Amino acid sequence: MTRIDETFARLRGEGRKAFVAYIMAGDPDPDTSMEILRGLPAAGVDIIELGVPFTDPMADGPTIQLAGQRALAAGQTLQKTLDMVAEFRREDDATPIVLMGYYNPIYNRGVDRFLEDAKAVGVDGLIVVDLPPEEDDELCIPAQQAGLNFIRLATPTTDDKRLPKVLTNTSGFVYYVSITGITGAAAAQAEEVAPEVARIKAKTDLPVVVGFGIRTPEAAEAIARVADGAVVGSAIVAKIGEGRPVAEVLEFVRTLAEGAHRG
Repeated sequence: MTRIDETFARLRGEGRKAFVAYIMAGDPDPDTSMEILRGLPAAGVDIIELGVPFTDPMADGPTIQLAGQRALAAGQTLQKTLDMVAEFRREDDATPIVLMGYYNPIYNRGVDRFLEDAKAVGVDGLIVVDLPPEEDDELCIPAQQAGLNFIRLATPTTDDKRLPKVLTNTSGFVYYVSITGITGAAAAQAEEVAPEVARIKAKTDLPVVVGFGIRTPEAAEAIARVADGAVVGSAIVAKIGEGRPVAEVLEFVRTLAEGAHRG
């Protein structure tokens, strides 16, 4: 079992849903980003999604695009992102970390080297937005063989014909994108999400967590009631982008986590 599997098993035993928080590695600068990363578990985060900044993102809305630009301007790289995970693991060996980003930086590094290094520093899973199931031999299957979960996105446009393909070789959890479009573009609606989550869960035993469009504790609670967990990214990243103090960012995260856990 990976840390992700263990976390969902523990939460099921406690009768709780998962709260997943996304931040961009290196945003707004390496030291601040590391301080926020370290503080997430104590703020109630069950699984951390750590964004790998990339110059040409396709799924990110303006908030996360700007975060990536700030991180790159501050010198963030894939290597420095892996270094952040290694530093985090010196203090926390339990909280799962999922790297979320795009294939180009991984390809540039070399798949075998990347997977070896990611596993060594304590990465638990990958979400690679621009690699469809048809390219599983490229990264997904090697990642699974290396002991990393490969987490796939399902969307409102993933119909019943496409869904089995999306679920093939997926592990850890399924990430359901609650809206059609980019991150931060619209608000997730629990009544629309519920039947979609049920449709996915009828085809897999994996947990289904829902992200995109969740900005408030109330929304996190509503979504968590109809799924196995809620993901918040843009709303947290926006606070970081506004230059809010780390303590204030983490307090906001705590309110979101409490909402999801109430669900």
